[in-house]
Amino acid sequence: MGRLYVVATPIGNLEDISARALRILGEADLIAAEDTRHSRRLLAHYGIGAPLTSLHEHNERDKTPELIERMIQGDVMALIADAGTPCLSDPGRVLVQAALEAGIPVNAVPGPSAFAAAVSISGLPADPVTFHGFFPRRAGQAKELLTRCSAFGGSHVFFEAPGRVRATLNTMRENIPGAAVSITREMTKCYEQVVTGSIESIADDSDAFPAKGEFVLVVHIETAAANK
Repeated sequence: MGRLYVVATPIGNLEDISARALRILGEADLIAAEDTRHSRRLLAHYGIGAPLTSLHEHNERDKTPELIERMIQGDVMALIADAGTPCLSDPGRVLVQAALEAGIPVNAVPGPSAFAAAVSISGLPADPVTFHGFFPRRAGQAKELLTRCSAFGGSHVFFEAPGRVRATLNTMRENIPGAAVSITREMTKCYEQVVTGSIESIADDSDAFPAKGEFVLVVHIETAAANK
């Protein structure tokens, strides 16, 4: 019986990978990567020549049985995403679930996570904090989600594409007025930027940040009960 390692990789700065992650990737019989072209650059930087296979949202269900069979036969496999920790708004859950059901040992190799990193530098409370993945694209779904967030209170974390950040901020301003927001852009890269303030001030300041790069939004909502 083989084993599956779920390996976190850098979200920007290549120095953020752990020594254990490098060892596991170097010893793996096969690395399942979201985008093999992207992952080859990381592996080449560290001189890792393990075989790669693609595993993304469009082929994960079809490819998982083949990968499970290889691990049953003894292969040790590593699962990586393009950046950060797999299975957090990235492919991999289907493979992990299938491995667990097949009795294959699954081990985490923890490390970088855009979600955790953004919360840590937001200055906003993290108890409680809820991760939602990418912000909904449909207006009705977005309003429904923000209504639930408002009722629950606490901090809420969203990923967002650069071309949609301003529209998302406007949607938040309309539905959760008074919320505190922290926007992180290009974390761990040379253009890393953090902008914090009220949802109104940030939504109104179109020059606060360029609409380029990878964005994480941390939103803190005070409930009526919390203000009493």
